[in-house]
Amino acid sequence: MGRRQPTKHSFGDSSRPAHQTGKSRHPTPSHEDARGVDSDVVDAVLRTARAVLADRIDEAVRSDASFSEELARRVADFTLEGGKRMRPRLLWWGMRSCGAAETVAALRLGVALELIQSCALIHDDVMDRSRLRRGKPAVHIGLAERAGLSPDSERGCVFGTSAAVLAGDLALVWADDTVAETVLSTVQRRRIGALWRAMRTEMVAGQYLDLRGQVSGGSSVEQALRTACLKSASYSVERPLAIGAALAGADEPTTDALRSAGRCAGIAFQLRDDLLGVFGDPALTGKPSGDDIREGKSTYLLAVGRRWAEAAGDEQALAVLGRVTGNADLTEEDLADVRGVLEVTGARAHVERKAERLHDHAVRRLGQAVDVDAHGGRQLLGLLRAVSGERTGHSPTGGETHASGTGAAGASPVLIATEGGHTG
Repeated sequence: MGRRQPTKHSFGDSSRPAHQTGKSRHPTPSHEDARGVDSDVVDAVLRTARAVLADRIDEAVRSDASFSEELARRVADFTLEGGKRMRPRLLWWGMRSCGAAETVAALRLGVALELIQSCALIHDDVMDRSRLRRGKPAVHIGLAERAGLSPDSERGCVFGTSAAVLAGDLALVWADDTVAETVLSTVQRRRIGALWRAMRTEMVAGQYLDLRGQVSGGSSVEQALRTACLKSASYSVERPLAIGAALAGADEPTTDALRSAGRCAGIAFQLRDDLLGVFGDPALTGKPSGDDIREGKSTYLLAVGRRWAEAAGDEQALAVLGRVTGNADLTEEDLADVRGVLEVTGARAHVERKAERLHDHAVRRLGQAVDVDAHGGRQLLGLLRAVSGERTGHSPTGGETHASGTGAAGASPVLIATEGGHTG
């Protein structure tokens, strides 16, 4: 397989070393007007990301040209080219709803969140052996092909997965560097540093629990919910909101209420995503039905179905779940059998009700934290409603146009199932 031509990058030519002045050749936008960012947070984050990543590419070139061209640029491209920028938007509106406008710091920290998400997704695709991400070859597949190897050959598989582990590591290093280089007050740095450390650990813990559940034959209901909290809710919603609150200098009751709202919304999202994975229309979700079952993922939905079948002494239902979970050759008939079990045991209805309760709690706790009738609070309310899957078609009025959602259990444009095990 031939080598592909190098990709052109929007952040400019980094073939020349930076001037040795102690200043970046690609300065982060430093005079962004907060109201201007309000109108399009995604665009502001992308402008900042291009500047930050251009500096990282400059550093990579000074280390080695091949490393820069083949690996570092791929990480930069992956970060710039996909995703809904949900975490930076939650950070931004968490800060704005608390009445602050720390524009440059918020945008840089938003880029750091995007980089840690790149790390998570690149590694997730390696662990799940996924071939596609966002409609393109996954990073480990692309790296093998870039080296002129077939990703299906033993040599290509080993090279691609090993190089992708390094790519994910590099994204995490860049994320940490971006946080470290962001100008913050002493109080902000202490609070945000603690949140950042906790978030990184939670992300890894959630992924590990997910892997362990696959090899152990299933998790308990409590453990499955804990995995959903760590893998999705905490690092995708709760912690970005808390970082925004820390930037704003919010007090402890406000921060606690925001964190609670984010945690509930994030778990509700994951529960709805579990339902979509079994009952969703692939034309809407963007991925085949039954993938979680094929991979043997111990979702809350399956854990509830198993527990309730055991409580009812339903041996037939337990036999179905035991036969199909982790079966890579799952057929449509098998999937129909699983759906029947989840319906008959009441697991589907239970998970739907729990997601609704979590949504309601998220909205209530947000109202205790901030003024949801003010501009920032209204935008944040719209995001949390979209995250948690409300069936209202609500779209926040005025300001950021990216915040609208389809609601329901359909594929929200805010957080979508195609982002794999990690939201948005």
